[in-house]
Amino acid sequence: MSRIQLLSPRLSNQIAAGEVVERPASVVKELLENSIDAGASRVDIDIEQGGVKLIRIRDDGRGVVKDDLSLALSRHATSKILELDDLESVETLGFRGEALASISSVSRLTMTSRYEDNDQGWQVSVEGQEMTPSVKPAAHNVGTTLEVRDLFFNTPARRKFLRKEKTEFGHLEEVVKRIALSRFDVGISLKHNQRVIHSLRPADTEQEQARRVASVCGPAFIQNAVTVNVELAGLKLWGWVGLPTFSRSQTDLQYFFVNGRVIRDKLVAHAIRQAYRDVLYSGRHPAFVLYLELDPATVDVNVHPTKHEVRFRDSRMVHDFLFRSLHRALAEVTPDDQKPTASTEGLTSSVENAYASVSPKVTGASAGVFAGQNAMSFSAPSSGQVQEQVRLYGELHQGTENLSGGGGSFDPGTGALSGVSSSSVSREEINVMTAGESKDVPPLGFAIAQLHGVYILSQNAEGLIVVDMHAAHERITYERMKVSYKEQGIQAQPLLVPISMVVSSKEADCAEQYDEVFKSFGLTLERIGPETLAIRQVPVLLRNANIEQLVSDVLSDVIEYGISDRIAAQANEVLATMACHGAVRANRQLTIPEMNALLRDMEATERSGQCNHGRPTWTSLSMGDLDKLFLRGR
Repeated sequence: MSRIQLLSPRLSNQIAAGEVVERPASVVKELLENSIDAGASRVDIDIEQGGVKLIRIRDDGRGVVKDDLSLALSRHATSKILELDDLESVETLGFRGEALASISSVSRLTMTSRYEDNDQGWQVSVEGQEMTPSVKPAAHNVGTTLEVRDLFFNTPARRKFLRKEKTEFGHLEEVVKRIALSRFDVGISLKHNQRVIHSLRPADTEQEQARRVASVCGPAFIQNAVTVNVELAGLKLWGWVGLPTFSRSQTDLQYFFVNGRVIRDKLVAHAIRQAYRDVLYSGRHPAFVLYLELDPATVDVNVHPTKHEVRFRDSRMVHDFLFRSLHRALAEVTPDDQKPTASTEGLTSSVENAYASVSPKVTGASAGVFAGQNAMSFSAPSSGQVQEQVRLYGELHQGTENLSGGGGSFDPGTGALSGVSSSSVSREEINVMTAGESKDVPPLGFAIAQLHGVYILSQNAEGLIVVDMHAAHERITYERMKVSYKEQGIQAQPLLVPISMVVSSKEADCAEQYDEVFKSFGLTLERIGPETLAIRQVPVLLRNANIEQLVSDVLSDVIEYGISDRIAAQANEVLATMACHGAVRANRQLTIPEMNALLRDMEATERSGQCNHGRPTWTSLSMGDLDKLFLRGR
């Protein structure tokens, strides 16, 4: 990185207007980004009165040389870009060169720094917009300390718009959380009014990174998240996505980073929302911490004053990559994947202990656990417990003929069994459970009984599984119908009388430009006027839908995102309705082999943890959970 210098007037004008110091959180964001860009491995943040009285940020970065201290407070001065071509591949977090100047104009700012090659530290102070910076020697380690006192002391009109101390600190803490999630290699501590709020060590290993995510987002998130790691065509997506049952009422647990920069982008939000569409309950929002890495030259980060939005050179490819990666990651989650390993259990317990010291433990609905589906927390039973469970299981099923050959899989239309024998409990499986080899027991175990004709009670190696049989069979049927529909392709039906609809000239142009795309959707559109389209062919499955509204929505999506999933979405809604009506109903008495067949189908079906409406299909109680309910061992 080169020395700090003034930008040319031409380049200064080519860069957008300077950062706006809206509140203390804005100051912390800019200063933290400067520390990270300076190569800091440790950043300490001290806050008083929500950041209004004092913001002190100290780092161990490279520091600033004496001659550049005053220049750093000048407008349009930066060390991160030199010419316009540098804007095409920005790799730093900040680069406008106006943050310190803007902050110093509305506060009392002191910057103390020692450059890595110097033996002496120096300090520069400034108050207000018209004050001349004064530089003097000061004792300091390699790195920089910035103190911002009395924010908006000379602009009372701005200060009166600040909220209460708790609210302002909440915004400030959120900024620190985003930085902490964006750079695992940087240790960060945060104090508010002399009280430690966060103390995060650098995280190098995957387990340490998961621990930091749990510290920032809460242990419940890690317990209910699956990891994503996909790389394709120069794009890499990795991170954690919450299970659909771990949904939120707000978008407060959504973090998306592009090349280490946190963003909120409508294209990204649309792709993620589309990936969750089939499994998320209406009105709920997914939780995720995701990182997208790509060539900096293919993304423009200079399209928004706060750099929270970006523009991708190939937005359609990025959208498709995000959707397909997350859609597949969620589809591949099986009941067995939701078992935490011993290392994961140790991780979450240690995080819970650390988390409890700085924040009250959050559980249940407030933690995002939806509709009572518990976070999977297994504790393996002893060999004696397993033997006793199997003995009871054998007693319940004495007299049942053909245990090894009477099973099967569900027919999606009728709920009847087809002749697949592997779904029932064989004598060998009973022997396995008796021997205590719980690893060979299926994740959803073996059926014990049916409760009120609604729920299936199943026993696995860890405890009790309760399955909503209608919701589970609904998902199984729906997934099979989607596969069949996809294999057959979209069947189109010509309209006897074409439908004429009035659109804007932009929409008409889009219909002409993407004619082949619309035909692949099963739609044939013909432009018969400057602002008029004729709909001549529609998908057979949607012949009774509101075609004009559907075409209008598809046009809007294609114009906005370059792609649309409206046809597939509405087709899936029809299939979901058909699957709901075709699924086994409440009070249908199932045999033990039929219940076991349903459990095996759930284990082999994508997204089987939720029904078509996003409700959970099963939950579990480990032996430890049951012991707690009945106070055993006390």
